[in-house]
Amino acid sequence: MLLYPVYALLFADAGLTTGQISTLFVIWSVVSFAFEVPSGALADAWSRRGLYAIGQTLIGAGYALWLIWPAFPGFALGFVLWGLGGALTSGTLEALVYDQVGEAYAAVMGRAGTVAILAMTAATLLAAPALAVGGYRLVGIASVAVVTLSGLLALRLPDSRGTGGDGESYLGLLRSGMRESVKNRRTIVALAVAALLPGFSALDEYLPLLARDKGAPTVAVPLIYALTALAMAAGSALAGRFAGRVSAGAAALLAAGVLIPHLAGMVVISVAFGLLQFAMVRAETRLQEEITGPARSTVLSVSGFGAEVFAVVLYAWFALPLTLPALFALAAIPLLLTAVLEIVREG
Repeated sequence: MLLYPVYALLFADAGLTTGQISTLFVIWSVVSFAFEVPSGALADAWSRRGLYAIGQTLIGAGYALWLIWPAFPGFALGFVLWGLGGALTSGTLEALVYDQVGEAYAAVMGRAGTVAILAMTAATLLAAPALAVGGYRLVGIASVAVVTLSGLLALRLPDSRGTGGDGESYLGLLRSGMRESVKNRRTIVALAVAALLPGFSALDEYLPLLARDKGAPTVAVPLIYALTALAMAAGSALAGRFAGRVSAGAAALLAAGVLIPHLAGMVVISVAFGLLQFAMVRAETRLQEEITGPARSTVLSVSGFGAEVFAVVLYAWFALPLTLPALFALAAIPLLLTAVLEIVREG
């Protein structure tokens, strides 16, 4: 998606302050977590494939709205559509894949994540010349087309719904998923870690602003962001082949990279995001292995709900009147605490 590495800059260049941009991110997350769990139960009761396709279409409509109405209200409504679409897709695709591949989930999702991130990297590299040639409009139109096409292609995937959920009502599956989420200590901790780690990925929304804060020109920001994407692709690929806990290393490198007062720090931050991606795939796999009931999408949506709640906390944090490096460095502390929680689960 060409728009991804520069949409924070689109907002800033439209006259929005950092606080207003954080407000947009909060709107996005609030809508997402409001519909997260109900949509997960809908995926268990209806069609995971169909729900995913609808969600992608709504996300594309949100991007289109940014181009049509490039002001705070238009951006806000676009995020409402993106948040709703994200809720419909969150947990849906993961449950669909797990139903098909079972124990090979980590390897399959690791490879799929690598392909997705490499595709995003290619789009990021293309964003720089596209931005120079056609500005935000060209970048936005291309992004709308790609997301909409992905929704249509999803209709070619094999479909599934909650195993054992035949004849079970929507509310029954919703209750089943909620019970499954808290059935024992291991599941609760696995769900918490699987929620917190993706929540930290909200930090990447501010990477373009951080890169520019360190002296990068706007047209170079997509190239810098591509480095982070490559590190994340490597982390995703390795997660499908190896097990391990790397969250503590991600926290340390994030703080170190942010405190380096020039663009070289972005290299260290990229490595931190690679480790974070590795940890996210492993945490999601552990949660999938804990789920035994029919409401798999619902349980994964509970995890997604937790991730969105934590993302809202981070967005609110970045609205504070501190420098971007200070905000990033202090955000490494809860990431380190999440690493401790991982150790507790294994113990």
